[in-house]
Amino acid sequence: MTHKRLRPFNTKNTYPEQNLNTDLSQGVVARGTMVFLRGQVSQDLETRECLHVGDAGAQTRKTMENIKMLLEEAGSEMSHICRIVVYLTDIRYREAVYQEMGNWLEGVHPCSTGLVVPALARPEWVVEVEVTAVIPDAA
Repeated sequence: MTHKRLRPFNTKNTYPEQNLNTDLSQGVVARGTMVFLRGQVSQDLETRECLHVGDAGAQTRKTMENIKMLLEEAGSEMSHICRIVVYLTDIRYREAVYQEMGNWLEGVHPCSTGLVVPALARPEWVVEVEVTAVIPDAA
């Protein structure tokens, strides 16, 4: 089975200010059962506009909206998230970010790793969330 690519794009279009030319996708469905999502940020996936600059909670809300939308496009849903990796540019954002994520992950209990990093791909982003989920067997 060929992997399904979700919303393929090229970095020369996503980051025109940078000298990049790499084919990527927002996610990959592997073998029809696993969903690997690219790190999601507070960005409109249609226009590539950065949203909620300076507001970690609002950035997290948009990030989680993107994750939900991509999982549904893949045939999965939030309750099937197995693992998340959270990248913060400042530890002081942790409370706002995790409170907002908690609204989306109530009862899910994924394993989680949180990292503080010096920067993300754009300076206006303060949080990025990477997700691995499953597509359950049809009953």
